[in-house]
Amino acid sequence: MTFYKYHGAGNDFIVLNCMETPVELSQQQIAQLCHRQKGIGADGLMMLLPSQNHDFEMRYFNSDGNEGSMCGNGGRCIISFAHDMGIVKNHYEFMAVDGLHSGKILAHSGFEKTIELKMADVLVPQKNLNNFQIDTGSPHFVSFFDQIEQVDMVNEGRKIRYSPEFQEKGINVNFVVENGNQLFVRTYERGVENETLACGTGVTASAIASAIRQLLQYKSFDIKTLGGELNVRFETTDGIHFTRVFLTGPAAFVFQGQIEI
Repeated sequence: MTFYKYHGAGNDFIVLNCMETPVELSQQQIAQLCHRQKGIGADGLMMLLPSQNHDFEMRYFNSDGNEGSMCGNGGRCIISFAHDMGIVKNHYEFMAVDGLHSGKILAHSGFEKTIELKMADVLVPQKNLNNFQIDTGSPHFVSFFDQIEQVDMVNEGRKIRYSPEFQEKGINVNFVVENGNQLFVRTYERGVENETLACGTGVTASAIASAIRQLLQYKSFDIKTLGGELNVRFETTDGIHFTRVFLTGPAAFVFQGQIEI
C-alpha cells in the first residue's frame, strides 16, 4: 500500500489516496499504522475519497483506529494532498464528518503550503469565563491559565477527559494562556490519548472562548502551539453564534512510502 505523510503545525497524518481504489482497513490495522514505534507513526489517518457533488470527501481516523470527528489540521493537509494528487483548483469544497468545508491555498513554498480552511459555524450558549465546552466539529474543553509551559498536559488532560462527565464520549482538553489576541494553546486529544503538537479544532475553540472572555474585543487570533503558529478568525454579533470561522496555517508534505499490511 502506498501512503503519504503530512503534518499541519506538527499534527501529523498518514494520508491514503482512495479516489480510484477504495482501501478497507480494520481498527487494529489503522492503530498499527499510526503506532510511533511499530508502524509509520501519526496522530491520525485520513482517506481522500471521491464525492459526487464536491471535489472530494475526507474520512478521518484517530490513532487508536476509531473513526474520528472533524480535524482542522487534517482538513488543511487533505487540501494540500488533493492538490498534490492532481486536483488543482483555486477553491476547494469537500465533505467531512461534520458537513461541508471549503478552503484555498494562500501560499506555496517547497513542500509546505499555507492554507485557509473554513470551519463549521459554532454555537456557544453557555458561558463560564474560565472553563468552556465548545464544539467546533469536535468537542473541546477550554480552560485558561497564567502559564502552561510546565504543566503535565497528559496527566492533567486525562483527568478531565476521563472524568465522570466526559468519560463515555470523551472530550479534547485545551489549556490556554491569553495575551490580547495572542494565545498559547496546548491540547490533549481524545483518540490519540496524548498531547499533540497542535489541534486545529482546539485552537478554534480556544480563540472563540478567548473572544467571549474579552467581550468580543478581538475577532482574529494568532495562536502559538508546540508545533507551529495558526490563525483563527470569525464573525459574531452576539457572542453566541460564530460564523465565517476560518483556520489558517501550514500544511506540509513530509514523505511517501510503501508498507505491507
